[in-house]
Amino acid sequence: MIKQSTGDRFLQAVIYVLLSLILIIVLYPLLFVLSASVSNPEALLRGEVWLLPNGFTLDGYVKVFQDKSILNGFKNTILYTVVGTAVNLVLSIMIAYPLSRRDFYGRNVISALLVFTMFFSGGMIPMYLLMKDLHLLNSMWAMILPGAVSVWNVVIIRTFFQTSIPNEIQEAASIDGCSNLQTLVRIVLPLSAPIIAVMVLFYAVSHWNAFFNALIYLTDSSKYPLQIVLRKLLIQENMDELVSSIDEDKIKRMMQVEGLKYAVVVVANLPVLILYPMLQKYFVKGVMVGALKG
Repeated sequence: MIKQSTGDRFLQAVIYVLLSLILIIVLYPLLFVLSASVSNPEALLRGEVWLLPNGFTLDGYVKVFQDKSILNGFKNTILYTVVGTAVNLVLSIMIAYPLSRRDFYGRNVISALLVFTMFFSGGMIPMYLLMKDLHLLNSMWAMILPGAVSVWNVVIIRTFFQTSIPNEIQEAASIDGCSNLQTLVRIVLPLSAPIIAVMVLFYAVSHWNAFFNALIYLTDSSKYPLQIVLRKLLIQENMDELVSSIDEDKIKRMMQVEGLKYAVVVVANLPVLILYPMLQKYFVKGVMVGALKG
């Protein structure tokens, strides 16, 4: 092993200290929310919960799975995420693959037009009027179509196709009689598992956390995603705090909401926390190859 100098050891110690501080900063809110979700609501209101649970209880989780609006929001979010991610992947790959081909005439012009939309857009009001004219307001597609394609993700996929899949393989497939679509499905996509996994993670997290589109385009509460339901829960708690006359029923309501909101946060983020470790090995490889080369 190479002997480290004093300066190297000092620098390594500083790096470990900084990384430990960053770990604490990132990890503490997660642990606090998890502890608060299983703590006694009275202890939460008194500010007695700092890190470990105080008065262990699962009443918050019981209420989450008994509340029809929360379960309906959870179901809607899963639907929007699955359908939206599938639409995002199909459209992004269909755009990125032709742009990655050297024999595609005009690809530089089309790429420039796509990049232009990253910096300039019509704005919120024209988009709302467009959705209204298309009769998409208050529908599932209002949560999916406005963000159906991310130009940034298209650029990443295109760069991955260009740098990680040799053009000779595609030419060999063409000589063997494969059409462009067959080359994409049989050759390119099987070799693109890392970047596809990255896009699944990017798009799925975006749909799972979708809030603003639902706030603008949806009016039917039965179609609200989980994030809007959580927002309504937090607003209800704030309204209770503004009431000047406090009686026993209001205090009980505040205690119920206090325990419920942390349980909803845990349930809302748990699927993403489970998904990320499964895709982590692809995530690093896909981002490094698809975003830094070319």
